[in-house]
Amino acid sequence: MRDHPRKPRDDGADTCSAVWTGRATNRAQWVLAAAGAACLALGVQLAVTSNWTSGIAPLLMSVIGCVAAGLLMLFGTLAFVNVAVRIDGDALEVRCGHMGLPRRRILLTHVVGAEFAPEVTPRQWGGWGYRWRPEQGTAVVVRRGEGLVLRLGDGRTFTITVDDAEAGVRFIRERLQLPATGATAGT
Repeated sequence: MRDHPRKPRDDGADTCSAVWTGRATNRAQWVLAAAGAACLALGVQLAVTSNWTSGIAPLLMSVIGCVAAGLLMLFGTLAFVNVAVRIDGDALEVRCGHMGLPRRRILLTHVVGAEFAPEVTPRQWGGWGYRWRPEQGTAVVVRRGEGLVLRLGDGRTFTITVDDAEAGVRFIRERLQLPATGATAGT
């Protein structure tokens, strides 16, 4: 026998979901990943098909240089090609890339404010990726656009570029019972 849960009554109370998720992607970084793969392929091709007569040292330097540059470009860009944000009743969790690394978890008890930033750019933070600037705080920037800015209890800020950041701000404010101010952060 199956249990069929009853449809909840609509008694006028706000029935908000228990989890909010958001994502952001940057398709332009796939071009950089492809360049990294090309460097890696060039290093492998040099190692396999080379018939250099000038010695082994120049060949090793070329192969190692191409492979190292290719791996750095490939994995460095793939780590920040997308970001996934999950907010539940306890914490905000940020996962970067396809493997979910780097990962950051911020307890909502440490959050004193949440604001919507209509335009966050990589230029403001010094590029794409996981960024820290003493005067601005910490950020995960995977693309240009809207972002979520958390003010933490220790005075620091944490910014994430994510689609539908305004809904994430509302979700956090509801969880923390913060006033819904119209202020936006101009990070």
